[in-house]
Amino acid sequence: MTGRSPREVGEDPDPRFTFANERTFLAWNRTALALIGGGLAAGQLLEFDSEAVRLLVALPPVLLGGVLAVTSYRRWQANERAMRLREPLPIIGPPRFVPPAIAALALLVAVLVLIGALDA
Repeated sequence: MTGRSPREVGEDPDPRFTFANERTFLAWNRTALALIGGGLAAGQLLEFDSEAVRLLVALPPVLLGGVLAVTSYRRWQANERAMRLREPLPIIGPPRFVPPAIAALALLVAVLVLIGALDA
């Protein structure tokens, strides 16, 4: 992928496909914002015995949200370029890493909650 704007290559695809690509991009960004907001809320509103545990709960979703925001743009750009050049859509971006990352985050939080419950 070059640094050129997708609009500088190929020809305009059917607007419905461009709008679908944009809606997908916006959906990934809503997810990124939800992760960032959830991480910030967890860091501010949940009480933990340790500052390290609070950071372990708060930072991963914030960082995952940031990575997701960046990769969602790259995916939008790659899809737009492929549509304009009438090529197959590339298989890159958020769908590969988001579910495992969220599962790992859920497991981490569950372990920390369990440890906190056992210490009480």
